[in-house]
Amino acid sequence: MGTKTLRPTIPCFLFGCADLCDRARVPFTTRASKKSLRSMKGLCLTLEPATVMEADVHKMSVPLENGSLAPVDRLRSERSDSPTPGLVEGTEPGAGQDSAMFVHAQSFEDLTAEGEQGQEQEEVQEEEEGESERAPEFGELGDSEETQEPEGKEEQEQEERENEKEEEDQSGSGRAKEEDVNSEAWRRHRKHVFVLSEAGKPIYSRYGTEEALSSTMGVMMALVSFVEAEKNIIRSIHADGYKVVFLRKSPLVLVGVSRCRQSERELTRELLYIYYQIISLLTLTQLNHIFQHKQNYDLRRLLAGSEHLTDNLLRLLDRDPGLLLSAVTCLPLASSSRDVISSSLQAAKAKSLVFSILLAGSRLVTLVRKKDQFLHHMDLHLLFNLVGSSSSFREGEGWTPICLPKFNMAGFFHAHISYLEPASELCLILVSTDREDFFNLSDCKRRFLERLRRRSSYQALQEAVQAPSYPVSQVGIPELRHFVYKSKSSGLYTSPEIPVPYKCEEEEERLMDLYQYLHSRMHHPTRPLRSIYHCAEKENLLAYVTSGFELYLCFSPLGTKALAVSAVNKLLKWIRKEEDRLFILNPQTY
Repeated sequence: MGTKTLRPTIPCFLFGCADLCDRARVPFTTRASKKSLRSMKGLCLTLEPATVMEADVHKMSVPLENGSLAPVDRLRSERSDSPTPGLVEGTEPGAGQDSAMFVHAQSFEDLTAEGEQGQEQEEVQEEEEGESERAPEFGELGDSEETQEPEGKEEQEQEERENEKEEEDQSGSGRAKEEDVNSEAWRRHRKHVFVLSEAGKPIYSRYGTEEALSSTMGVMMALVSFVEAEKNIIRSIHADGYKVVFLRKSPLVLVGVSRCRQSERELTRELLYIYYQIISLLTLTQLNHIFQHKQNYDLRRLLAGSEHLTDNLLRLLDRDPGLLLSAVTCLPLASSSRDVISSSLQAAKAKSLVFSILLAGSRLVTLVRKKDQFLHHMDLHLLFNLVGSSSSFREGEGWTPICLPKFNMAGFFHAHISYLEPASELCLILVSTDREDFFNLSDCKRRFLERLRRRSSYQALQEAVQAPSYPVSQVGIPELRHFVYKSKSSGLYTSPEIPVPYKCEEEEERLMDLYQYLHSRMHHPTRPLRSIYHCAEKENLLAYVTSGFELYLCFSPLGTKALAVSAVNKLLKWIRKEEDRLFILNPQTY
């Protein structure tokens, strides 16, 4: 399988439907013929009303015996006392001591490989193997790079961010769907996401109504079909500062359009999240069944009322480092208290119970799993999004079917979701394989609360929830403003509370944009880096990746590269000292 770049004349649906953009670069994978593309034939864009009856999509349960995803056993039994940056995976600060809690994801490349096929997958694996062989000491700064922010670029991006925020405030957060798709305001959005069926039927749009965008989505599907006429696959279009990324997941097509500095691979990962969000509501089996019987079925009939889940997930992708790093952050809590909470959950079990998850807002308190059953980060993020997108779970005990697509796309789990107290941020999720098990799981919650309230750890937990996250000043590095540290073997990350310079929403998103930019440079598909030092106008940043961890640091503009390099060892020593509080080192099982 080879890759080539053609320069056809393409209808530029993003920058004016009447225009032609012959400057677009269209990379796509060639499987066989190298002949020029034929004109489009037989493309079905009919939008006639669907008449198929909706099936009861919630009757399918997950066959547990086929859902086990065992992690790669790469955890070391001995832990290193020295937090040297060259630590291998399993000995870095924050690594679990006993067993893995999540499905093992070796790297960012592993999570994006499923969007690629054949030879490209093999090339990615070869690159990862090469990286593990040449892991250098930090002092050597192998495969490193130093970059300077172009003058004026940051102000331009900040102005675009503020304009977009002002327009959203004026129209209201729930009114984005009513935007005029022909207006300049709609075009100025920094990132669009579209979902359509293979028949060109609109399913979802981040901004504007699907009806108003039906012709635009038809053009998108025409581009995909035009390229596939010769068994090619369109991956992306690059033109005038825009990236248009296509993800074909039959029977759906997802398209992302971005003016951000994210890489094509990262945009593809975000489209995967949206795809899995849809699968979590329907299952892949049901989705395929629907479109096999009616190719131009209007999927919005089944997804009606769930748009807020996708909207909120896109907001998380813009702001949450966990989704960028494929990791989860924990509530800072003394290990003794966390162990008591975990043992209380462990004792309150039921036969059909697979996962017991306690959340504090968007932070994980503890997770207890059935032995030999593992949860994937993407599935946990989808559960986080489900809880965070709906206030109805505060009104009582919720019972909802949910497919965990990275565990098993074919069937539903059933989740008992409730808050420990109405005004609390503590939310308990009990995931079962039995759709009739609501009352048993309700009893599990009651037994867990009774046991927990008799312990002093419950008071410690409530105090930890009410307290803000730790300030970066605790680390003791004067010029350090913020950092994000991920332990690769545990799949957990930690970061301090957002400091004053980034407290407002626009500045927080700008900081996240910088982290996304560094992440895309570090995980470049053809030239991955071990470290990068980036000088921006308002801050300096350092990113560093080893086989054991990923680390992103933000310093004041007065900081120097020498200071940044020396800060790494100091920060790692502090994380090692605090790891019992910041990470779950001893995950429990039933």
